[in-house]
Amino acid sequence: MQAGRLDQRVTLERFTTTTDDWGGPIEAWAPLATVWAAVEPLNGREFIAAMAVQAETTARIRMRYRPGITQQDRVIHEGKTYGIDAVIDVRSQGRELVLMCRG
Repeated sequence: MQAGRLDQRVTLERFTTTTDDWGGPIEAWAPLATVWAAVEPLNGREFIAAMAVQAETTARIRMRYRPGITQQDRVIHEGKTYGIDAVIDVRSQGRELVLMCRG
């Protein structure tokens, strides 16, 4: 992996559930880390759903390896939220992660 290509900041978030002072559940996305990454848009499309035009972008996000990242997490890049479809440990070496995302 070439560190010079990791030139964009992304924030990794995980959905958490805690309780408030009265014992009620509080569900929210909590930041895990803000890291340097390479964000590569791969595909974009528009479709009609619920009588409105929707847009969807597929992206590949490369970053240094971080243990514990799963498909239940999400990525924020320049205000756009991406859901993670796949987490790939390149060559199973624990050096680089590739996240296949949809946003």
